Formats: sequence, structure tokens, C-alpha cells
Amino acid sequence: MSNLSIRMQQARKAAGLSLRSLADLVGLSHAAIKKYEDGMVYPSSDILLKIAKALKIRVDFFFRPIKVSLENVKFRKRQKLSKKAEEVIKFEVISQIERRLELENLYPSSPVIPFKLPDLPQKINSFEEIEAVAEKLRCYWKLGFAPIHDLADALESHGIRIFIVDSFEEDFDGLSTVINDQPIIVIGSRWPGDRQRFNLMHELSHYILSNRLSDLDEEQACNRFAGAFLFPKEEVFQSIGKERRSVEWQELLLIKEQFQLSLGAICYRLRNLEVIQESYYKNLMIRFRQKGWHRKEPGIAIPSEKAHAFKQMLFHALGEKYIGESKAAELLGCSLNQLKAIRQVKNPYATHQ
Repeated sequence: MSNLSIRMQQARKAAGLSLRSLADLVGLSHAAIKKYEDGMVYPSSDILLKIAKALKIRVDFFFRPIKVSLENVKFRKRQKLSKKAEEVIKFEVISQIERRLELENLYPSSPVIPFKLPDLPQKINSFEEIEAVAEKLRCYWKLGFAPIHDLADALESHGIRIFIVDSFEEDFDGLSTVINDQPIIVIGSRWPGDRQRFNLMHELSHYILSNRLSDLDEEQACNRFAGAFLFPKEEVFQSIGKERRSVEWQELLLIKEQFQLSLGAICYRLRNLEVIQESYYKNLMIRFRQKGWHRKEPGIAIPSEKAHAFKQMLFHALGEKYIGESKAAELLGCSLNQLKAIRQVKNPYATHQ
């Protein structure tokens, strides 16, 4: 099969269209579309434009040189996504990853630092050992124990490629995969920032822990790692104490603002570290749900995570003339005129004469 035929089939499945449905949109027979996808016939330029329009993609997608195959993709187990939803998400992920890798390959040398881990135990037998792994990773990356702002950028600076997709599926939290032995983490854009941050660390922990766990439940282990990394044990004890009979919601809201972690995750963390007893935790969660906070928490909204690395690399490459404006526009998925407008940074304080 040709590159174009593979791309066409990939885009059609992601759009949730059958051969016949796509053929009806384009005004052809389903047999003709099948011949294109089987690589038996090459479509004319005007037909290719119609197919791209029907699939709501840019024509250059069919000719993008780097093909990525997502293998061993780990969707969150509790996510109840349809096969169609998974295909749509995978298509968006593949599109973003391919543009990212193509851009990286246009640099004289790789602009990405290879992902590395410290020496970790081959087998992890307890949640206490997970706490130690999270602490060791923070120290290895020289992050200290203070709150980490701009978490996506912090992970990118250590060789983890982060992608944020516009998924309208309520059940999509994130996924993790590996490309060229390097971790890829994808999260949904629709969640609040605190949820996104937890999802980022949960997905990374799958990569770090999955082959090291003995008898521990992987989902619970990943949740424990995410909490330990985002809100280290020593910071918990310093902020709240080692043992509490009760806590105030306002107290927890201040912690939420500082560490950019949800109230629910903070309460869960206090229970894991036995700062509060199980019975008190259950009581807190009952009150939490009674107030409707499981749907929308009180307090300030934690800003959504942003993945800046791709655009930073793109404009760096444009400035150094590794790429021209046409290639930059293609990688950004915009027109040449739109790119030119983006490059003309305007002063918001300028007055019109």
C-alpha cells in the first residue's frame, strides 16, 4: 500500500465513515474509494481535495513523510470509550506526533533531551516504595519539593513529549505510549488544570511503574505515584501535619491553590499518608458529594496545562531558517497568511492614530 492509501484509510476510520459514506460525500462509488485505499488507483488532485474536505483534514496530511504507528497504547482502564472515539483520539494523537517528529528531524541536531530515569528498584512491593520512587525522581530532576508550576513544560524539559488533544469525550483522561523508546503522554484539553496535572503524572507513572510492580494494583499504584510527585510527603507534613483529627475546607483550598491539586486528590493523599483516618476520609467524601463538589469544586480555577514545546521549537526553527514559512504553516496546520499574521506580533497597548 502507498503512503497516500494508508493515510486515506487512517483518516476515514478516524472520521467514523464507512467506504460507502465517504463515497457518498465525495460523489463516487464505494468501489472507487476502496481502490484508492488499496493503492490500486491514484486519485486526481481535484478528487483528493474533495476527499480531504469530506474528512475535514488538510491535503498535506496525505503526503506527510513520517508515519507513526501507535503500539501498546494504554488508555486509562476506567475510561469507557467507544472504538470510534478511540480511533478519533488516536488519529489526532498520530497527527500531532508526526508533525512534532518531522519538525525535530529538521533540526541539525535533536532539540529534545533524551528521557532518563535514576536507578530504580526492579520490583516494587509496597506503596511506601512508590513514595520513595517519586521522591527520587524529583531529586534526580532537581525539582526539590516545592510546587511545580507549568508541569507540562517541566516534563518536556526532561525528554517527555506532551500532547494535549481536543477530545469532547467525557471519559477521556489521557493515554501513554512509547515512540523510539521515549515516553509520549497525551491528555484531554477539556479538564480543569488540577485534573490535567494529575492525569499527566498518572500516565507517566504507567511508563515508570508498569513493569516493576509485584502484586500492587497498577491503577492504584499510579494514583499513589501521581499524588506523591505532585504533593510530596514532606510538604504534606509541613503544610498540614502528620496527624489530624479534622481539617477545614478553607485550609484545603489554600493547599489546592498552592499545589494546583484538586480537593479530592488532596483528601485522598491525606488518607494514603494516614494524616487522617479512613473513617474521617469517608465522612469528608460524603460531605464533598453532598455539596456537589465532585462535579465542580469550589475555589479558584486552576489554569489549564499548555504544551508550549512544539510552537517554541517551530519558531526557533523558523528564526534559524531550518524551515521556511510554507513548511512552518504546514506544520502548524494553518494557511500562509495566518502564519504571517501570527508573526506580526502587535502591541496591545498601542494607540491608533
